[in-house]
Amino acid sequence: MTIRLIGATIVCVMLGLFISASAGQAGTNDVVAFADPQPGVAVLSGAEPEAVLVSRELYSRSAEAILLAPGALDDLETRNRVGEIAGVKHVPVLTVTPQTADSVDDELGRLGVQRVVRLGEVEGLEGRRPAIDLGDLRGNRPRDGDEPIVLVSRDTPIDATLTARSAARVVEVPFPDPRANTRAVAALTGASSQTAIRAVGAGFGDDDDFAARVDQARRTPELPGGGQVVFPGRRMVALYGSPDAPALGPLGRQGIEASIERVRRLAADYQRVSAEPVVPAFEIIATVASSEPGEGSNYTSMIDPATLRPWVEAAGRAGVYVTLDLQPGRMDFLTQAQKYAELLALPHVGLALDPEWRLKPDQVHLTQIGSVEAAEVNRISAWLAGMVRERGLPQKLFVLHQFDAGMLGQRKNIVADRPELQVVLHADGHGTPPVKMETWRRLLGDLPAGVWMGWKNFYTEDKPTFSPATTMAVAPTPWFVSYQ
Repeated sequence: MTIRLIGATIVCVMLGLFISASAGQAGTNDVVAFADPQPGVAVLSGAEPEAVLVSRELYSRSAEAILLAPGALDDLETRNRVGEIAGVKHVPVLTVTPQTADSVDDELGRLGVQRVVRLGEVEGLEGRRPAIDLGDLRGNRPRDGDEPIVLVSRDTPIDATLTARSAARVVEVPFPDPRANTRAVAALTGASSQTAIRAVGAGFGDDDDFAARVDQARRTPELPGGGQVVFPGRRMVALYGSPDAPALGPLGRQGIEASIERVRRLAADYQRVSAEPVVPAFEIIATVASSEPGEGSNYTSMIDPATLRPWVEAAGRAGVYVTLDLQPGRMDFLTQAQKYAELLALPHVGLALDPEWRLKPDQVHLTQIGSVEAAEVNRISAWLAGMVRERGLPQKLFVLHQFDAGMLGQRKNIVADRPELQVVLHADGHGTPPVKMETWRRLLGDLPAGVWMGWKNFYTEDKPTFSPATTMAVAPTPWFVSYQ
């Protein structure tokens, strides 16, 4: 009896091992499918389809692949199912069009593909390899060891993204820049020196551009809301004013903590109508235009930086971005900005210039509208950009206020492509909706390349004040909105 039990046990164990081995053979290829890209950073772009380039970088062999007809993954449910299966089975996903058929066929040959899943009317490669159903994929073994990191953006073709996900750790960014969000920064910061880091698509720049941005991502503080580039990964909504000066705007009508809570609620209202994350902000008037000549007959009052520091530091702790606004009177903008250099050196602090209050030697406030020439704007932006480089800071917001054509002289000559700064033209028109929109349309004319648009809502001067939904319906949609 005992012998029979032992014999039966042996038979059961052997049968179980046979079934297990058979299942293993049915579920995976014996070939090691994954390639081991060289450590370091590179951009996958060129004349061939990006999915082919990704497959070539990440796979050495694969007996199976998924082939897509154009539009085969337009349905979200189908896209999710294909993505899940490709990720679990570790097989490349390639779209076939008349233009890409030769490249795809060459890649299938390189990989040694023997069986394919065809989704949609795949034309151009008919009959060359047996077709199977999605559920019949055997797949490849999971990768052993350190996974490459692959950055994709929202513009990356879906087949390239799915192929990358099937063979590597994928980090998606809202636009092609490794500094775009916290996930990318964290992944790059945590990667070892032996990790292969790749980006998909020419939007990431060439290899040198990408390497420089990866280096910046690893060593630069992040902005409120994450990442190190101001736009387009976020919008900002700001309270405008000066501490303890309720007449200058809503920021000065309550204390620091109450102001933080108020602007958070305002940002939450905008988040309901914004596809991008909305970051709360303060626009603090650091130098205030005055009706009296004052010291040096400059018609401006400079607030002690020590008075502003508690507001700036509390905002930073709360995830609120800060822009220091200058109303320089007869002084020049750069002289005033340099007085606030230590505050501007903080990662979450940008700068705004208000030319309405930049007077010529014979002008006074409320009698003439001030103005500034492009040359002066460029001097201060060069200084600010230099600070960003020297101190290893994230990109800074650089705001130019305008409502009248003469406020920014020779506007077309303003330098707006310094990579350290995000230049915003802030439309300050107030009144009825038609009046505000006319100002907006006028300011959009001949806008220098690289300039983003901002908008101001007034609680008392606008009739009525635009709601968040109405503001976001303005075209083009403003990226920086302030409330006065």
